Parts: sequence; C-alpha cells; structure tokens
Amino acid sequence: MTDVKCIVSIILPVYNAESWIESCIVSILEQSYNGPLELCVHNDSCTDSTIPKLLNFKSALSKKGVDLILTQNENGFPKGCGYAKNRAVESSRGLYLCFLDADDVMMANRIQMQLDAARHLPKNTLVGCQVVREPKESTVRYTKWINSMTNEQLFTQMYTSNGPTIVMPTWFCHRHVFELVGGFVEGQSGTPEDYIFFLKFMKLGGKLHRINEVLLNYRHHPQATTHSISEHTIWQLRLKAVEKHVLTKWKTFTIWNAGKQGRKFYRDISDENKLKVSCFCDVDKKKINNGIYIHELSPKKNKPRVPIVHFSVAPKPFVICVKLGLTNGQFEDNLASLNLVEGEDYVVFS
Repeated sequence: MTDVKCIVSIILPVYNAESWIESCIVSILEQSYNGPLELCVHNDSCTDSTIPKLLNFKSALSKKGVDLILTQNENGFPKGCGYAKNRAVESSRGLYLCFLDADDVMMANRIQMQLDAARHLPKNTLVGCQVVREPKESTVRYTKWINSMTNEQLFTQMYTSNGPTIVMPTWFCHRHVFELVGGFVEGQSGTPEDYIFFLKFMKLGGKLHRINEVLLNYRHHPQATTHSISEHTIWQLRLKAVEKHVLTKWKTFTIWNAGKQGRKFYRDISDENKLKVSCFCDVDKKKINNGIYIHELSPKKNKPRVPIVHFSVAPKPFVICVKLGLTNGQFEDNLASLNLVEGEDYVVFS
C-alpha cells in the first residue's frame, strides 16, 4: 500500500557493485532534498562486499532521514535487473519513484529538481535529465545524443539503436507510471528490460520530459549490465516497434541508405512493408549508378528489385538508416536541405 507521507522512493537494484556502492550512497546522503525519503534496495544475490558496504551507511542514512528498506533474492542465483527493480518497487511506499543504478552518482540537486518538475506535469510523465559520462571521453556521440535532443525528438528518436530517449538511470516518475506499464519484464542477463518498459509506456500514451541540467554521473565500464544485451535483441525490438507505430501509417516510403544497414532493414521488415518501399536513396555515386538493389535472398522466384536514387530526388517519407554524427555534418546538412519535418516526413532508425 502506498504511504503518501513518504514522498520519494529511491529504487536501487544491486548485484556485485562493491566498486561503486559507496560513492552511490554518498550521493544520496548529499541530496539537497530534505523531505520524506526512502532507499529501497533489492539484493539480487550479491557474492561480493556490496551489502556489508551498504549497511555501513545505515546510521548515516537514518540521520539524514532516509529509511533503508533491504530485500533479497534468497535462492542464490541472480534473477536480473527487471526482477530486482520490481522487488524494490514492491517494497517501496513512495508516491514518486527515483530510479538509480548502483554504479552511478547523483548530483546533489537531482531529487529536488526532478520532484519539482514531476509535481507540475501529468502523472503519466517520465522525467529525465542530462548526464555527464565517466570516463569523460567514453561514448561521446551517445552522451551528446542524450543531452541535446529537442523535446520533440524525445518522441521521434525512440527507434534508434541508442534505446530509450530518457535513459534509464535518470528515470523519475509518479508511481502511476510503474503501475500503468505493469512493471519490468523479468529475464536473465541480456534482457533489455528498460527498453521494453519504455516502448510499452509510449504505446500507452506516456509523456516525456527532460530537465536540461546535468543531474547524474552516468558511469561507463566493462561490467555494466548494458553490455550483456545483444545488438540483435535491440534490433528486433526496434524493428517491431517502428513497423507497428510508423510504417503501418505510411502507404509508401524511402529507405535512406543503400548500404549495409539500409539493406538489412529492408530484408528484415515484413513482406507487406517491403511492398511499400518505393526506393533506396544515397549519395554514393557507385550505388546510384548501379541503379537497383536485387533482394537475392528472397524465396520468391522473381527477386524483388528496388531502385536506388540520389536523396535529392527521393520521395518522402524516409526511414533514416544512416548513423548520426559520423559524416562531419554532411548527412545532417543533406537532410536539412530537404526541409522535412521529423516524425512526419522521416523517422530515424540508425
């Protein structure tokens, strides 16, 4: 049962996070927010010193006015991030949920700023923020993407390989968001529970809001859970979503990129959507001079043949299968020259 007196519940799943847990907890203690707060930790069968290190902070958390609620997976085998997050939420009493990963660090004003925003937004809003990466030089393009999307792009760029446009470690929301979606998918390592949650949330009419201030140190390291998720798994989720929510609304469309990624997209979409592809477009003269893509792997006797044209003469709308930020701005300039509206005239799938 929700206790509205406990305004914010920090949701913290942990598994073998001994290298980071202390700095994570210190960031909780340093929060400027002084209202009712609880830390809901689910121990997903840690085998290192994560839990002893956490318990060393119990007195300090109590003095700060933070109730520590610790639950545990008893069977000795980790059940995954989705399972751990669900158990932590189930143990919580807060009207608002602040998600946090054990390897990340919050800036001192994170909870106060996100709570202030959430209170003035519809309760079906997922609130995020900008981040700083550690090490600073890691995932430069990804970090820029997280921090620089427009409010409209939070919705239109949800099909890219980057995953949720409001990145999971920054999630802050009314409890209604969790209840609306029904919690996280519970799977073993390799399950993208955050992206599955996000796509379902958006399907249910969810709203997004990013605070344009850095409120989280989002660490990048080899042990991060995200590295266990295969590109194929994410590809299939993205493909299914863009087919269902975008391609069903279009009678025809152009695939922008006659190279590897564009052709893979064409091969993997449904036969119904293949028939909607009017052409590929590109800037590569060799591809354009070839004039046509033949789908040799098709089981059909008469192999599908799709024209390849210069982007300037290709009909809209477009599915963009070109990676952003890799051409020194050339692709972005070409796209801008067409004066298209993102979300209507094109969708990014790169």
